[in-house]
Amino acid sequence: QVQLVESGGGLVQAGGSLRLSCAASGVRFVINTMAWYRQAPGRQRELVAGITLGGSVNYADSVKGRFTISSDNAKNTVYLQMNSLKPEDTAVYYCNVRPLLPTIPTYWGQGTQVTVSS
Repeated sequence: QVQLVESGGGLVQAGGSLRLSCAASGVRFVINTMAWYRQAPGRQRELVAGITLGGSVNYADSVKGRFTISSDNAKNTVYLQMNSLKPEDTAVYYCNVRPLLPTIPTYWGQGTQVTVSS
């Protein structure tokens, strides 16, 4: 059974930094992409950053230059370094794993709360 365990969320002042981690266990397939999404109250879940098996990355415009996604493929772990945090970054952050084979479902973590105070 695939499990995604997120850690690293918390409360931080504006301008501060946090590092999120997501470790996937029970993986018996090739992972195509790992990504971070976030959902703020009253808003839809949105992509924050993603990284492919080959190392290609993409970011939401709102976090470019402040957030960095990285991964350790051997450990099936993805990280999100968040710098210069803003109150509008406050949300629940979710880890997402997308298999290479489209017949295998996408997996989600349980979410970790990030709160940025002004």
